[in-house]
Amino acid sequence: MPTVLVTGATGFVGRRLVPALIDDGHQVRAMTRRPDAYDGPGEAVGADVDDPSTLAPALSGADVAIYLVHALDDNDFERKDAQAAVAFGKAAAEAGVRQIVYLGGLGADSDDLSAHLRSRREVEALLGEGGVPVTVLRAAIVVGAGGISWEMTRQLVKNLPAMVVPKWAATRTQPVGIIDVVRYLVGVVEHPDAQGRVFEIGGPEQLTYIEMLQQAAEIINGRKVAVIKVPVLTPKLSSYWISFVTNVDVTTGRNLIDSMGTEVIVTDHAIKDVVPGEPMTYADAVRLAIKESGPKGSGPKK
Repeated sequence: MPTVLVTGATGFVGRRLVPALIDDGHQVRAMTRRPDAYDGPGEAVGADVDDPSTLAPALSGADVAIYLVHALDDNDFERKDAQAAVAFGKAAAEAGVRQIVYLGGLGADSDDLSAHLRSRREVEALLGEGGVPVTVLRAAIVVGAGGISWEMTRQLVKNLPAMVVPKWAATRTQPVGIIDVVRYLVGVVEHPDAQGRVFEIGGPEQLTYIEMLQQAAEIINGRKVAVIKVPVLTPKLSSYWISFVTNVDVTTGRNLIDSMGTEVIVTDHAIKDVVPGEPMTYADAVRLAIKESGPKGSGPKK
């Protein structure tokens, strides 16, 4: 089995992915900026994608690198993510890594992508500039305890008896449970049919943000939440509203909300040929997130 380096090993996806890879028989290195504080499974290695000089020791001897890094809580996240991707791709190539796996953002390629989705596309390309084949999994909203998008949803329906929502709330998306995201990530590692390819991943349903809020409200509160649509509510105002009602910070909220006007649905189901199995429904993903996070939630993790 190959040795797999997981960046962002303590984050929302990484802390679930590391044990799943170990269960699948891989040797895993958990990359973190604070290895002394790491208490999870695998071998803790210290490195920071924003400091290229730290990458070579972490990547030395790794066969596969899984890249789960982004800087949504930074106003200059596009520049920072681009620089980090270039440095990581170059260091991976110099270390002899055979495959980079990247969790990106779902959405059709177009000129009107949000800054968030545009950055995700740029990172896809920059990671491969060093010559290592990149496998990309593009996902929309990932539902799971501790995820930023889920925490926004959970806290909104828990804290508000009614909601004022802008026009982007009627946009369709295709949420996917964190269990399925981890399953797909594990499944593409060193898979011969996954090398250098882009896959779209999502759950079985295409839902608007309003429908997601209503389903979550019924599961959490036993009833739907009243929704009042307004024609104009800018991303800036929406982000302040989100930060007031939830514990998601303004910068992260705005960067996410900027993407919510873009329809993000799965149009290519090729992932099922590489990693078979049906993904769980949104409702089941919500129930699992509630069970894992407890009544008060676990707070967002990047």
